[in-house]
Amino acid sequence: MGRRSSGQTPHVPEGHTIHRLALDHRRALAGGPVSVSSPQGRFTDAARSLDERVLEGVEAYGKHLFYDFGGGDLIHVHLGLFGRFVHHAPPPPMPRETVRLRMSGLNGTWDLIGATECALIDPAVRQAIFARLGPDPLRRDADPEAARCKLQRRRTPVGVALLDQSVIAGVGNVYRAEILHVHGIHPETPADAVGREQFDSIWSTLVGWMRHGLQDQVIITVDPKEVGKPRSRITKGEALWVYKQQRCRRCGGEVRRWDLAGRWAYACESCQPPQRPR
Repeated sequence: MGRRSSGQTPHVPEGHTIHRLALDHRRALAGGPVSVSSPQGRFTDAARSLDERVLEGVEAYGKHLFYDFGGGDLIHVHLGLFGRFVHHAPPPPMPRETVRLRMSGLNGTWDLIGATECALIDPAVRQAIFARLGPDPLRRDADPEAARCKLQRRRTPVGVALLDQSVIAGVGNVYRAEILHVHGIHPETPADAVGREQFDSIWSTLVGWMRHGLQDQVIITVDPKEVGKPRSRITKGEALWVYKQQRCRRCGGEVRRWDLAGRWAYACESCQPPQRPR
């Protein structure tokens, strides 16, 4: 199949990466006073109000991070396409001018650079963000039935619906491509054509993959039994079925790549045959 260029940009980090950040920051910073500053200057007033206060907890929901300083004060962070945290062991270096937020505790310093969102919010705003998101496979309070019902109300391609954070929070382009492949579903299949049994299998697979991703800090979607290696020895080139692959790792067929609503879609159309029009 032909491959054409696109103005597409790098993808937002997948949900397991955000949950891993929440886990690492909670372990290193929560429970003690945190030095908060904004070298860039865009978060200065809020940073001053939080400086040297105790960080009570860090929470992830989908691709959003929330830092709870108590008293109704929370920092909301969304990394977006280019945001990232840079970790420094103590003592930290002088911050760069591009650092929006610096948080320092006894166990290290984290600099936030390039994030789409970094704002001081209250619990009501956090709840409003939660309300607009679909269930997160990595959260204990996730309700998969809510996601299934949303899919059943859509005729848009399932490949588009799965990237809609109001359907399932935390799924990005890698998980989207891989989950549809292993379940034999073409990305252009209407979302409402995904049956209950298929959806239940999709959800179960996502939960397993994302939990492994949280632990291992890498996305592995191939079955270690099929590769013939334990998970810990699977290389980056062996970890995925179709995402950014030239050939399907299952059948050897060509992987098609095309622009689907502004994001690259990947599919092996032998393993994922297009659905005939109704």
